[in-house]
Amino acid sequence: MNPSASQPAPAADEPAPHLDGSEHQMPNDDVADETARIDAEAPELTSQLEAATAERDDYLDQLQRQRAEFQNFRRRVEAERRQQVSAGVSRLVESLLPVLDGCDAATAQGHSEVAAVGQALMVALGKAGLERIDAVGEPFDPTQHEAVTIEVAPEEDPGPDEDGCGNGEASGETAGPDGASPTASDDPSDERNDHYQVVTEELRSGFRFDGRVLRAAMVKVRTA
Repeated sequence: MNPSASQPAPAADEPAPHLDGSEHQMPNDDVADETARIDAEAPELTSQLEAATAERDDYLDQLQRQRAEFQNFRRRVEAERRQQVSAGVSRLVESLLPVLDGCDAATAQGHSEVAAVGQALMVALGKAGLERIDAVGEPFDPTQHEAVTIEVAPEEDPGPDEDGCGNGEASGETAGPDGASPTASDDPSDERNDHYQVVTEELRSGFRFDGRVLRAAMVKVRTA
């Protein structure tokens, strides 16, 4: 029997297969129709792509703004937390200053056993940010020192000049409105006396906490 005679004939609307099993290519008319369809849909597809790209960019911009806002919020919350902690520690340290004053007074009166307690307390508070303000021998600073006593150094008498006159109008000085020679003000905050005022004695210690003045030092000032 002939094997080819047992195979059914292809339908009239089906493309006849090649001998190697492949089908006939699409007719030119079908290719043209498919190309025309793609060309007709291309503007719409391009528009959809542009819309999707714009939506993607908008979502990305919103995400970046929200991330920046969250980072700013986190930094602000952290700064507020540190400020609250610092304020709480500052109040605690300030409440212990009278204890340090008592230890200083007892040590000054010769109670050496109290000195160790005051030193240990100062070391503990120093770790939190407390430090003493230098006073004795330092130039007067109204932002760190509180002057309760002002001493004016006596002026040295230069003696008579060549004309036999004292240090008055004959020597060329200009008298003040009341006829007296101009002198520095007794006010230690007067800018004219900044270079002539020195702290001579500390009556009560001053302290800084975390870089700011917690309590000004109570001092005596000598104006030269």
